[in-house]
Amino acid sequence: MIRILVSRCLFGGEPVRYDGRDKAEKDPRFLKWKEEGRLVPVCPEVEGGLSVPRPPAQIRDGRAVTEAGKDVTEAYVKGAEAALEKALSEGAAFAVMKQKSPSCGSRYIYDGTFTGRLKEGKGITAELLTRAGIKVFGEDELKDAAEYLDSMEKTVNNGEKQGD
Repeated sequence: MIRILVSRCLFGGEPVRYDGRDKAEKDPRFLKWKEEGRLVPVCPEVEGGLSVPRPPAQIRDGRAVTEAGKDVTEAYVKGAEAALEKALSEGAAFAVMKQKSPSCGSRYIYDGTFTGRLKEGKGITAELLTRAGIKVFGEDELKDAAEYLDSMEKTVNNGEKQGD
């Protein structure tokens, strides 16, 4: 079975976000993957040693910083490395991560001004996963993720039929 690394806040059931909540995904495709046991949940920020709740952070000049200016990059990098290790050890073929997050954003993140503005870019974990060859989708790209999974399964199934 093809496994999918997923942001723990999207997986639900355990509050891990900076605000002490989750953002449990309710899309039927996601819920089906969850039921099938495909999802491998991870919260890079918690894995990196940050508390719940915690001050929000954003990426500014390549560093993860809180609004008060505290540099928390080291925790974000440690969490990203733990997420990559988990993806590899669990055999996750791709990831569905929380958009806008300084860890998990795959296409856009907050711009570092704490004003709610977004910019194109990747969070620290999404960047590390991408560099390691793991495709990262945001929760707003579940249709694309489902198509990617279908194509992977067809490839695997065709390979099994040819090898019989």
